[in-house]
Amino acid sequence: MNLAWLDVKRHVFRFQLTGAGVGLLLCAMIGMVGLYRGVVYEALLIIENVGADLWITQGDRAGPFAEESAISGTLERRAEGVPGVQWSRKFIQFNQQFQIGNRRLRMAITGLDYPADTGSWVPLIKGRGLYSGHYEAIADRSLDLPLGAKIRIARDDYTIVGITSGQVDMAGDGILFVTILDAQSIRDAYTSEAVLLRRAASDSDDTSDKKNEVAAVMVKLQPGADLTQVRDVLRSWGDVEVYTRAEQEEILLDSRLWRLRLQILAFVVMTAQVTAIVVGLTIYTMTLEKIHEIALLKLIGARDRFIMLMILQQAILIGVVAFLGGLVLAHLFFPHFPRTVLILRDDVMVEFVMALLLCVVASWFGIRRAMRVRAQDVLS
Repeated sequence: MNLAWLDVKRHVFRFQLTGAGVGLLLCAMIGMVGLYRGVVYEALLIIENVGADLWITQGDRAGPFAEESAISGTLERRAEGVPGVQWSRKFIQFNQQFQIGNRRLRMAITGLDYPADTGSWVPLIKGRGLYSGHYEAIADRSLDLPLGAKIRIARDDYTIVGITSGQVDMAGDGILFVTILDAQSIRDAYTSEAVLLRRAASDSDDTSDKKNEVAAVMVKLQPGADLTQVRDVLRSWGDVEVYTRAEQEEILLDSRLWRLRLQILAFVVMTAQVTAIVVGLTIYTMTLEKIHEIALLKLIGARDRFIMLMILQQAILIGVVAFLGGLVLAHLFFPHFPRTVLILRDDVMVEFVMALLLCVVASWFGIRRAMRVRAQDVLS
């Protein structure tokens, strides 16, 4: 006789309701961890996909993904002359809002160093890469800009020649890929009145150096080239800082995403605590309803270990059913979430073990109450 299984069969609705409630909590926990994974994935998209080994940024700055950086666009040609460099390309990315038709759209403008970079590394689902140095763009699907559409940005019209998917920055803004020259033009666009005021306030109208600034220069090394040696040569210039791809990723995760990581961890811990409390109260209530049966078992000689295992089985059964339900809900709901939610297999395994441990710990409330039952209580 297994009281845990009999109790489930006798109170199916209560068991299902408990499993659904705990499943929703576990679904939220899965979603929070997946949301953090998604933010990290989106933040590292450009760094991982563009294929650069080194990033040259403004001196004493952590790079374009951590803080504002501005260097001369001519630095690209200087980098190409360093032994061991296969190619170097300029990089710009900034967020801005634009009036597109009747809606206000925020996007991440990212410059491609055309013609060396036509966006061939961008995963397209429709259209093509850039075939012109001006007025063509590749848009992420989240921007909801149809292929072939013409949009007005700053003072120019751009044609959407390609559609990509999953290309967003760490803020979740869809990326619009244009050429470097177009990105600089968009970045430096001002109203006529603002231009006149800026000219009046400056001693010179020559702003060519400012217009030619980029956020960073990406460097790809030749096969077999010594990364440390090339980096030391670039650093010796004195006016720039040089980071490897791994360092750029580390800076991004440990600076921009550090607070988010702590927030996600805090919410996961709170959810785990609530889950343990809900399961604990449920098991405790179920144990109270079986006081007479537990006393009868003790009267006929059942060991405490047997009673403890029955209560533990019930708690684990709740945890397994709830986690499976939460996992199914996560796969049904989170693909439609506004941000990328990555549900990784390793994370799911850890979360499953965590859910079982929570249920085991929660069963202590019921076990503690069951151990206080005496055989004489069968008469009460």
